[in-house]
Amino acid sequence: MSLRKEIRIIPIVAWVLAVLAYIGVALGLFAAAIPAIYILLIGYIYSDSKRRGMRHILWTLLAIFIPNAIGIILYFVLRDPMPCFCPNCGGRIKGTFTFCPQCAVPLRPMCSQCGRAIEHTWSHCPHCGTSTATGKSGAAPTPPAAPQPL
Repeated sequence: MSLRKEIRIIPIVAWVLAVLAYIGVALGLFAAAIPAIYILLIGYIYSDSKRRGMRHILWTLLAIFIPNAIGIILYFVLRDPMPCFCPNCGGRIKGTFTFCPQCAVPLRPMCSQCGRAIEHTWSHCPHCGTSTATGKSGAAPTPPAAPQPL
């Protein structure tokens, strides 16, 4: 995502508070910038966690009350991936789901032998070694096919 799209999700209230903090602490440029940036980060965490379907109030409070910006750092380390939409029913789903919880359509291909999720580009299941093309167990790995020109 571009930086402009990410900045647009910061609530107007956070922008107003950041500007007031910047003006209110007009003793020095750096002294005023720190509270303004902190308030903008808190506003970003609120909107981003809401957009990702996380507990936005909890994450905002953690970011505010855990000292030394550790709460902010924790949010960026532990946040959930952006949700996706089911191609069949349009329901909101997590990117790690293998099946849609609303309509049970498979979202990723499955190994025919062990039943675990695999990627479209894999030639063999990394869990059991089954060939994804034939569905038979491959004792010796076959070399990947030559890339096709675009």
